[in-house]
Amino acid sequence: MSTETEQEPTLDELQQMKQWSVFKRLMSYTKPHKKRLAIAFFLLLIATAAELTGPILVKTFIDDFVTPRNFEQQALVILASGYIGLIVISAVVNYIQFVLFQSVALDIIQTLRIQVFSKVHSLGLKFFDRTPVGSLVSRITNDTEAVKDLYVSVLSTFVQNIVFLFGIFGFMFYLNVKLALFCLGILPFIVLIMWLYRKYSSRSFYDMREKLSQLNAKLNESLQGMSIVQVFNQQKRLRKEFAKINQEHNDAQIRNIKYNGLLLRPAVDLVYMLALLMILSFFGIKSFQSPVEIGVIYAFINYLDRFFEPVNMMMMRLSIFQQAIVSAGRVFTVMDEEEFAPVKKGNETPSISRGKIEFKDVSFSYDGEQEVLKDISFTAEPGQTVALVGHTGSGKSSIINLLMRFYEVNKGKILIDDVPLSNYENKELRTKMGLVLQDPFLFVGDIMQNVRLYDHTITDEDVVSAARFVQAAHFIERLPEGYKTELGERGATFSSGQRQLISFARTMAFSPKILILDEATANIDTETEEEIQEALHKMRSGRTTIAIAHRLSTIQDAELILVLHKGEIVERGTHQELLRQRGLYHKMFLLQHGKDSMNDVG
Repeated sequence: MSTETEQEPTLDELQQMKQWSVFKRLMSYTKPHKKRLAIAFFLLLIATAAELTGPILVKTFIDDFVTPRNFEQQALVILASGYIGLIVISAVVNYIQFVLFQSVALDIIQTLRIQVFSKVHSLGLKFFDRTPVGSLVSRITNDTEAVKDLYVSVLSTFVQNIVFLFGIFGFMFYLNVKLALFCLGILPFIVLIMWLYRKYSSRSFYDMREKLSQLNAKLNESLQGMSIVQVFNQQKRLRKEFAKINQEHNDAQIRNIKYNGLLLRPAVDLVYMLALLMILSFFGIKSFQSPVEIGVIYAFINYLDRFFEPVNMMMMRLSIFQQAIVSAGRVFTVMDEEEFAPVKKGNETPSISRGKIEFKDVSFSYDGEQEVLKDISFTAEPGQTVALVGHTGSGKSSIINLLMRFYEVNKGKILIDDVPLSNYENKELRTKMGLVLQDPFLFVGDIMQNVRLYDHTITDEDVVSAARFVQAAHFIERLPEGYKTELGERGATFSSGQRQLISFARTMAFSPKILILDEATANIDTETEEEIQEALHKMRSGRTTIAIAHRLSTIQDAELILVLHKGEIVERGTHQELLRQRGLYHKMFLLQHGKDSMNDVG
């Protein structure tokens, strides 16, 4: 007994299905604008009818007035007035429908950009771990701009020209049915040219967009790390890498230019010349049998010329259409991404009141294969400071990432106030937990805006109080414009220590119950660090603090120190207890302070 197996679709068929799916999805964005589009379409019909009636009036003028030398003044005035009226009506109506089509297109692309921008902000950090920033920027800017061209330049043009073509064939049939049927024979050739162009150009357009995305990613990486590039003399290597990607982008463009040069204007012009030859031959043969009306010849040639004008426009727009479909596919790939940031589970709405933190047998892996945390368990009581120490790659930052719920736990539980972390709303976590990173991020704006982060429930007095609390007021208030001083991009106009102090003030302005410090004093000079340590001592009152530290001197007063190694807690205790154990912590302390310090401790 034989069974029929369904044939697998070819790569080209799969690509066609994907492009058709993308196109249908793009068309779904027109639904909220049905009314305006209906009005624009109706006006388009009027404009087309007005424009195509013109040659009929000229044909009437030639055959009924010029040929028989009948120059009746009243009839000629009516004919001329009608012709001028049609031109005016066509111009006015075309303007209105053009503005309507364009406004709908711009509204759609505005909606699309907001959607993709919002989607990016809803994605989890796992997505950003594997996606280059430059590639994302390219999709949100370059690719959405290409999609805008689809709505602005292509769809309105295609709709207008298709209506125009139907109108032309209608008037051709009105003039001569047999010749109009002959002219219909050129349509399969036009469709064949379009199909060939779409088939062979789609790959080059995809390559162009992909290489442009890689160019943006490489450019972003180079600019972000310019100081490292220059320090380590990496200019030549980066130029070679950039030139290689640029050459591949150029090759894709050259392939596309070849397709354009062969299948767009030249191929269509060849079909046009064949059609013109056919019409002239038809009338030439007919003239041997019976008289031929000059007006009809004029009208047919005029309509043929008008027929190929929109065909040429559509063929030229076809490249934009192809590019837009490819770009839309890349945009929709981001919009369909399902690597969302972790969200609340359950119907409860707990709040953080005490700040107790508990890790119970927590294990975690970024890639699902190699575990970076293994069975981590500890408890931070309210008001306690728990310090995380260990060599690079030991898992310190991963613990903080899980506590901030940037990633989901693979195994085990994290509890805050004896409630699972997953039960809390993101808003509750973000307002009750303050995070200060080693490399603070500041937004373009003034210091006041950066501290309050546009939260107007935080008053100017609260901002000043927070700045004084973390010892930042002494340098802010000496600035010419004080708290209204503008910051450059990422706060580049301030020292790293000053940027860190501003980020401390930002954290304290929100009065968090839990403080998370990721080597927060690493970029601060010794004198400022003493001030910060004093501020941190006050900040810990009534707050739970989780601190990553490389300099062990900054966490000697912590109630609990966890020593991590390869994702596991290998030692735990206070500073003195760990020194007495003479384990990994003891070795780290010796490396940082030397034997003299140990003798003092002993």
